Amino acid sequence: MSRQRLTPEQRRTQLLDVAAVAFASAPYESVAMEEIANCAGVSRALLYQHFPGKRELFAALYQRATQRLLIKSRPDPSRPLIDQLRQGLSAHIEYFAENRNTVLAANRVLAGDPLIRAIVDAEVDALRHSLLVSLPAVEGIAHTAVRGVVNSWFVYVQSACVDWTADHYCTREQLLDSLIGGLLGALRPMLPADAMEFISS
Repeated sequence: MSRQRLTPEQRRTQLLDVAAVAFASAPYESVAMEEIANCAGVSRALLYQHFPGKRELFAALYQRATQRLLIKSRPDPSRPLIDQLRQGLSAHIEYFAENRNTVLAANRVLAGDPLIRAIVDAEVDALRHSLLVSLPAVEGIAHTAVRGVVNSWFVYVQSACVDWTADHYCTREQLLDSLIGGLLGALRPMLPADAMEFISS
C-alpha cells in the first residue's frame, strides 16, 4: 500500500495526533520516536524532518494542547464570572485526567526544560491576564493586593492540579470546589462586598 500523500501541514497534524496518543499512554521516558513513526506509518527520517527530536515533538504537542485549552477557557462576558472560572478549570482538569502522562511529563519530568517551561508559563500568564481583566476594577493598594492574590492562586492551582493528576486524592468536583473556594476566600478580604457579590453571583 502506498503512503498517503499529505501536505506538510497535514502531515505535521497527523504526527502530533499520533504523538498525543503515545505520550498520553506511557511515561515520557518510555516513548520512542521510532514507535511514533511506526504508528504514523512514516519513516523515522520523515518524522525527524518535522521534529528534530522527542523533546521538540513533545513541546509542539504540548503547545497545541495549551492553545486548545486557552480557547476552551476563553471568557464569556455574558455569563457570571464564577461560571467562567468553573468552565476554564473544568476544561483543564478534564485534560489533565485524560492525559496524565503528558501532564506529568510537562510539569515534572521536563519541568526544568526551558522550552517546556516557556510553554507552561505562557499559558499561565494568558489565564492570569484573562482573570485579572475580568475581575471588578479596583485602584491603589487594593489593585496590588488583588494582583498578588491572583498570582499566588495560579501557583496553587498549578501545583494542586498536577498533584491531583498524579494521585487523584479527591474527586474532580471536590478539586474544582477547592480551587474556586480558595480564590474566593483569598479575594474576600481585598475587595468590597459589592465586588465579591459580582464575582460570586
